[in-house]
Amino acid sequence: MRITSRGAAIAAAIVLSACASPAPNSSGAAAANAPDLACPLPSNCVNSTGTGGFAPLPYRGTPAQAMALLQATLKRFPEATIVQSDALTMQVIFTTPIGFRDQVDFRINPQDQRIDFRSRSLFGLFEWGKNRSRMQDFTARFEQQSRQ
Repeated sequence: MRITSRGAAIAAAIVLSACASPAPNSSGAAAANAPDLACPLPSNCVNSTGTGGFAPLPYRGTPAQAMALLQATLKRFPEATIVQSDALTMQVIFTTPIGFRDQVDFRINPQDQRIDFRSRSLFGLFEWGKNRSRMQDFTARFEQQSRQ
């Protein structure tokens, strides 16, 4: 039996889709039901809560001001779509030019005046550093926005 390149591509897509993460939660859950921001699969995820390699985003002021700062920073990312937001959490989908989707969850911690986050690929086991580079860029733009 001979496998064509089209057949191999279809087989690869089937195998990779079996590894896909579940669809993002757009139910509008309250902050008390915010997602765990751990990275169960470090090869396709970065976070600010543990071994993800990032510090939380510090802010000054109220949680509403922190949310406004997040929204202002996200406006600088045309590939970002906010799919869920409440007083203390936000879920954003970033879509790459070729259609890959990454989910970024933000959680505002009013007691410590910080914003924790997780950025993970919604497709496959690897994301080739895109989440890390995006969150480095986001962090720099967030810090710049907070100084304005």
